[in-house]
Amino acid sequence: MDDAALTALRQLLMGERLVSLAVLAEGEPVIGLLPFALSADRRGLVVHASSLARHTKGLVAGGPFDALVHAQDAPGADPLQIPRVTLHGSVRLLESESPEYAADREAYLARFPEAEPIMSFDDFRLFRLEVAAGRIVQGFARAINLGPDVLEKL
Repeated sequence: MDDAALTALRQLLMGERLVSLAVLAEGEPVIGLLPFALSADRRGLVVHASSLARHTKGLVAGGPFDALVHAQDAPGADPLQIPRVTLHGSVRLLESESPEYAADREAYLARFPEAEPIMSFDDFRLFRLEVAAGRIVQGFARAINLGPDVLEKL
C-alpha cells in the first residue's frame, strides 16, 4: 500500500466515527449504522450494540460481517470520487474476562466518552470485528486490496 492509500485509510478510520455494518441475522442480510473505534491492538474495530437492535442478532461468535466507512458526501461532489474502505471478517463477542476487553473498552470510551453510562446496561455488549481483508477506494479506478494486517499499519 502506498503512502497516499495509507493516509486515506488513516483519515477514514480515525476521522469518521460511523460504520455501516452488514451481517446475517436469522438467515437474512441486515445492515446497521454503529459508532466504532479501532481495537487497542489495531487488528479490528470495536462496536457497542444493544441486543434490542436487529443487526445485533447477527453479531454472533465467528459470524461474518462486511463493513463500510466512507468520507462525507457534499453537494457538487462526484459520488464515485468519495474515499471509502470496505472491511470483512468475523465477529467476536468481547467477554469482560477476556484479555482484550479492558483495552478495547478503553479505546471505545476514549472515542465515545458519552457511551460510558450505557456500558453497564445489561442489553449492551462490546463486539470486536476482526478484519480478515478489505479494499480501499480513493476514487474512480483507484482501488487497492487490503490484507489482514492493514489496521496495524495505522
